[in-house]
Amino acid sequence: MPDHYIRKILEARVYDVAIESPISEMNFLAQRLENQVLLKREDLQSIFSFKLRGAYNKMVNLSSQEKSRGVIAASAGNHAQGVSLAAQKMGIHATIVMPTTTPEIKVLSVKGRGAQVVLHGDSFEEAYIHSQALKEQEGLTFIHPYDDPDVIAGQGTIGMEILRQHSGPLDAVFIPVGGGGLIAGVSAYIKFVRPEIKIIGVEAEDAACLHAARKAGQRVTLPQVGIFAEGVAVARIGEETFRITQQCVDDVITANTDEICAAIKDVFDDTRSIAEPSGALAVAGLKNYVKQTGAKHQTLLAINSGANVNFDRLRHISERSELGEQREGILAVTIPERPGSFKAFCLALGNRNITEFNYRYADHQDAQVFVGLQIASFAERQTLIQKLNELGYPVEDLSDNETAKLHIRHMVGGHCPGLKNERVYRFEFPERPGALMRFLTGLGQQWNIAMFHYRNHGAAFGRVLMGLQVPETEIGKLHQFLNELGYRYQEETSNPAYRLFLS
Repeated sequence: MPDHYIRKILEARVYDVAIESPISEMNFLAQRLENQVLLKREDLQSIFSFKLRGAYNKMVNLSSQEKSRGVIAASAGNHAQGVSLAAQKMGIHATIVMPTTTPEIKVLSVKGRGAQVVLHGDSFEEAYIHSQALKEQEGLTFIHPYDDPDVIAGQGTIGMEILRQHSGPLDAVFIPVGGGGLIAGVSAYIKFVRPEIKIIGVEAEDAACLHAARKAGQRVTLPQVGIFAEGVAVARIGEETFRITQQCVDDVITANTDEICAAIKDVFDDTRSIAEPSGALAVAGLKNYVKQTGAKHQTLLAINSGANVNFDRLRHISERSELGEQREGILAVTIPERPGSFKAFCLALGNRNITEFNYRYADHQDAQVFVGLQIASFAERQTLIQKLNELGYPVEDLSDNETAKLHIRHMVGGHCPGLKNERVYRFEFPERPGALMRFLTGLGQQWNIAMFHYRNHGAAFGRVLMGLQVPETEIGKLHQFLNELGYRYQEETSNPAYRLFLS
């Protein structure tokens, strides 16, 4: 047990800049889950994130010489704001290296606190590498976002507050995990004072670096990470944070994008506040824990780690929240192409609210209908599919099909008879002015573009679904070209949503 952290946490100088954030009761969610649900409100800090605790505690403990040299940090948002706030408070010059994809609101927030902002690279990793180069060139003091004892101790004050504010029964605490600074500090304190309380880490399903490390018994680097919950999009858990979590964390749970969106809605329903995806991650994990374990009549607490969400993303979050709560089903249904069949199909759906209906004539025998429906649960979705099958309607459940949810549901058109050699790919590329044109320029003119769909989700990365006409003999050449192009991609030619509606 890392007992020496207890003294560091007790002595941490975070309250020069941080408040003792309150704990809110989530009554609506509690009724649904049949458990008491509590929410630690780090979204109420002055920078709308817990990150100022660790950043300030690290910087206040620097030597006079280290302070005089100035500090540097790499961050896409919350850590940058914490460092810049601490530097402003202490009169230290700060340089923050941020990816060029960082939303302008975050860049302006950091600049507004007097920090010098350097935009470099398309990802945190590229910004981090550049920050290390500047650190060496200019002799600056680096402030690590998570893998530092003073940063960990600063975040650990949240655990101290939780036990002081809630002295009653507490069965489990759910903590979002990126690089591990928050869960390391909070778990070290809680396990020392009340070891019976379970500590559950929660990771985004596509950025689960702690889960991978625990499974391997050592730190591993994920080949790629999802960027929806950008605050926890870390490919490798910290060295010191992993050491602590091995001793203090009971379990790690993951949540997917739809579940995170549903959790954002849960937080809003109970608090009228909007959490960022990584901020609501712990609530999503708490819900999955109850679902997996059947826990009832327990006291469960989740940490809302932040509220720095782009307004543009709310549309996408709202669309996906119903899916995450299993309250919307997306189905591809085959109906006869004849007069009256459309009405008959609607009668088969009953009184369910239809959220979306897309159809285009394809041939004289069968019609493919893309339909979204409000449902009460996963079980009801399965019952409906069974009923439709019994009535003679072939059904493909697309509720968990990422391409269908990101692209197909927004595309207008239909099948294209006579189109040959089409291969379909889904791409992600850094989202910034001119990025789409640079993507198309990089793609070149070697193959004809037969289909293209792009939609801005207000995130750091744009998403494209593209159909290219590529002869069978050139598939290897295409894949070599795409690998060299450098954008993350995935082939979707065999995706049932594409096959049913667009091929």
